[in-house]
Amino acid sequence: MNEDTARAPHFVRSFGRGLAVIRAFDADHPALTLSEVARASELTRAAARRFLLTLADLGYVHTDGRLFRLTPRVLELGYSYLASCTLPEIAEPHLERLVAQVRESSSLCVLDGDDIVYVARVLTRRIMSASITVGTRFPAHLTSVGRVILADLPEEELDARLARTDLRPYTSRTLTSASAVRAELRRVGRQGHALVDQELEEGLRSVAVPVRDRDGAVVAGVNIAVHAGRNSVESVRRELLPHLLATVARIEADLWITGPARAASHGNGNGNGNGSGAGAGR
Repeated sequence: MNEDTARAPHFVRSFGRGLAVIRAFDADHPALTLSEVARASELTRAAARRFLLTLADLGYVHTDGRLFRLTPRVLELGYSYLASCTLPEIAEPHLERLVAQVRESSSLCVLDGDDIVYVARVLTRRIMSASITVGTRFPAHLTSVGRVILADLPEEELDARLARTDLRPYTSRTLTSASAVRAELRRVGRQGHALVDQELEEGLRSVAVPVRDRDGAVVAGVNIAVHAGRNSVESVRRELLPHLLATVARIEADLWITGPARAASHGNGNGNGNGSGAGAGR
């Protein structure tokens, strides 16, 4: 059974394929040929060409005749979400205060499908991955923010996610079995924070704490990311985690005043819209 036949009757295939064309572009592939777009979006060249030219007519794509690039107008698509979600707005001043205290970068992430997405980010000058911005995505199971969100999911949903997750190693430290990831998530759930040590990127450590709405549901995660050469695992827990916990407590206090509905409006990518969600340095 192919993907299209597995979709619900209401699914508009042409719309889904148009979005696939937009998603073919990323930080590593900002400019693509027609053939590359077709391959990345799993479309024929003729179909990819029609979608690209339509997007160009609408102002979302620019082409010089050979290469295609997204235009800044694409940002409008994401801005609608950010404008309707109070959580990044609530969190940002608290992240700024945290970064000033610890002199390390911090981010707020939500869960979207099987990825975490950065929705607020405050940088220090000592950053490793400057390419991480609002909108950046990473596999949730590899990140500290992803793990504090996944740890709150029901067992059945977690099992389904792990069954479809690509567990290939990103570094020599990456957990590559579902049983190992599940065991780590149980530990994260018990201790209330996650610390990922160079599993996604060599030299990068990050610690994260979940953000809960006033009903107790995890709607996001906040992290601090550090260079492994400057901060040991022990120093991250001893010196940074207390500041992170205090920051998240202040974010939650503000969030509970506004109510959980808008803060959790992103959905969790599985269609049930229960708001289990999460995007700083991983």
